[in-house]
Amino acid sequence: MNTLAKLRLHDLAPEQEDFRTAVLEGLAKPHKSLPCKFFYDDVGSALFDRICELPEYYPTRTEIGILTEAASEIAALAGRGGVLVEYGSGSSLKTRLLLDALAPDVYMPIDISRQHMLGACHALARDYPALHLMAVCADYTRPFTLPRVARGGQRRLAFFPGSSIGNFAPLEALRFLKNVAQQLDPGDGLLIGVDLKKDPAILNAAYNDAAGVTAAFNLNLLARCNRELGADFDPDAFAHRAFYNAAAGRIEMHLDSLRAQTVRVAGQRFAFSAGESIHTENSYKYRPDEFRHLATQAGFAPVQTWTDAADLFGVLYLRRL
Repeated sequence: MNTLAKLRLHDLAPEQEDFRTAVLEGLAKPHKSLPCKFFYDDVGSALFDRICELPEYYPTRTEIGILTEAASEIAALAGRGGVLVEYGSGSSLKTRLLLDALAPDVYMPIDISRQHMLGACHALARDYPALHLMAVCADYTRPFTLPRVARGGQRRLAFFPGSSIGNFAPLEALRFLKNVAQQLDPGDGLLIGVDLKKDPAILNAAYNDAAGVTAAFNLNLLARCNRELGADFDPDAFAHRAFYNAAAGRIEMHLDSLRAQTVRVAGQRFAFSAGESIHTENSYKYRPDEFRHLATQAGFAPVQTWTDAADLFGVLYLRRL
């Protein structure tokens, strides 16, 4: 049987107008900003895969280590079979650990980058011929309805790895977790990665790698505006800047204008002064007890928390109340 016949796509992706509207609104603000969810076009997704392999970027390898060690415990908590739902499918490296441990009937990745997600799904379809794949192209930062599964168990385990929850401000994170809770039934699980508070030097190095891949990832947002919105950003006229804001408990990423300039985007003009920045991303860090409290407010019961020996990163298993 053709294993790719077991792959179905549910396309709920935002229209181009959403990207255009978000960019124009963000650049018109007194403090210019762009939503970090738009990092992940095909180019940005490939760059992020490279970031995950950098020596300075500890979250990916640390989370993989935690998941590898805890796989049998996770399987005992979640059970085997059912539906594995992943928010932000990425390259599926971590997913394979769960597929091996849980042997779900259905894998349902959700990602805004359609082609990147489908490429990962094609590889999984070849390597897991018994697995049914239901790919959902959607903006998971907004409420949406998951497609129902016509076969297999209906029990669901939601998976949100990679500390992406940190891209939401705390109140936004609470709203997202409540949306996830609404997509699950009581007793279903959520397995989530959380980057922990630590020495700022470690954090600053992770977002300012020596190879400049994170800078390229950040600047690609401007290149995407040029490609898709007819903008005339000069990437050489902007510089990547990332730093840990201890008072807010978050990494901030910015693109700083290196000179006074005017940029045209979708027929509109935006003036930049020298040193003015576009705020492109926040990445909030938590203590385990802080995040457990947040999860409880969203309708989850914290069940288990795993961390690495250096307490750099945490993986939490939460149960939907």
